[in-house]
Amino acid sequence: MIAHPLLPKLRRLKLSTMALTLDVRAAQASERQLTPLEFLALLLDDELERRSQTRLARHFAQSGCDSQKTLAHFDFSAAPGINRTLIQELATCGFIPRHENILICGPTGVGTPAPGAGAGESHLANAIACEALKRDFRVLSRPTHRFLTDLHAARASGSHARMLAKVLAVDLLVLDDFGLQPISPQGAQDLYQILTERYEHRSMIVTSNRAFEEWADVFGDALLASAALDRLTHHAHTLIIRGQSYRQRGRRKETASPSPAWLTGDPPEVISEQPT
Repeated sequence: MIAHPLLPKLRRLKLSTMALTLDVRAAQASERQLTPLEFLALLLDDELERRSQTRLARHFAQSGCDSQKTLAHFDFSAAPGINRTLIQELATCGFIPRHENILICGPTGVGTPAPGAGAGESHLANAIACEALKRDFRVLSRPTHRFLTDLHAARASGSHARMLAKVLAVDLLVLDDFGLQPISPQGAQDLYQILTERYEHRSMIVTSNRAFEEWADVFGDALLASAALDRLTHHAHTLIIRGQSYRQRGRRKETASPSPAWLTGDPPEVISEQPT
């Protein structure tokens, strides 16, 4: 096939997808008797789609979200108490322009029976964050302990101000597994500063397997914990998943040792509270 005379020009303009689909689109235009404008529109659609996919892939990589942990991969039947309609509503990301938060608390592993699946609350948080990325919102997702460790390390490298500015600017900040590991006094202060500055300006999703009354122990300061929780829960959707994790169920088959109270008993349920 003779090279199309437009190919060198498209490559020079870095219109790679238009160059790749030029022959196919030209054949379609001839077969369907498309006008020049219709032919050009097809080529432009190809290029826009390619750029959109490239941008989305880049944003996923920068965000820290797992593109495989979506709502489509969450087994709602394994967590029958979860209000699927509410989750799907939150997945529209309407809460982000309203600067609302989402708190997802519950035992690790509820709703994720598949081997290798993450904790149920973590999976849901990631899935909502994925939907936000698809809607061109800026997202940053990290395990809480790693996030605070990186923020502390940024002080030593001189990049603290730049990192803090990024954290405060993203449309959605996801802090996973809050309370899973102890927080240093400096970490508690950093976290409180972020919560305060993002309050009513940007949205957050926080997941935790700690009950709210245990947050004072995590912060190491009852007053700081109370103030932080007050800001997080104001204008927040609160999902409290109760039930037994799949990991705990597996262990109970091997040992008769008791499990924490909220990991035993009835199937998982979600108590949801709408923003006030």
